[in-house]
Amino acid sequence: MSFEYINKSYGVNACVGRRVIIDGEPGVIVGTHGAYIVVNPDHLKPYQTANYHPTWRVEYQGTGKVRKMTAGQKRYQEYLDADTCCTFAEWLGVDKASKERREQYKNWGLA
Repeated sequence: MSFEYINKSYGVNACVGRRVIIDGEPGVIVGTHGAYIVVNPDHLKPYQTANYHPTWRVEYQGTGKVRKMTAGQKRYQEYLDADTCCTFAEWLGVDKASKERREQYKNWGLA
């Protein structure tokens, strides 16, 4: 679903960057998930979001700024989105086997 669908169906003015107060907690809309709005509450880190029904205890405010994730937060979010069965360290390539492989390359003058 899109913001167009949500706005038309529920008679709201939702968009990325719109400030909202949901059940007394301030935050900013960062996207949609089906017919729900995805909100990053102010008290959480930029990558932590929650889905809310567009009319459930939501007060729409003016526009704000979507907080950017740090590089580390982006990498971890990519790992979560990848739906992989390996550990985060393995996914990053910093597990013991990968470290040993890099050391070998350094010793061979390849890195």
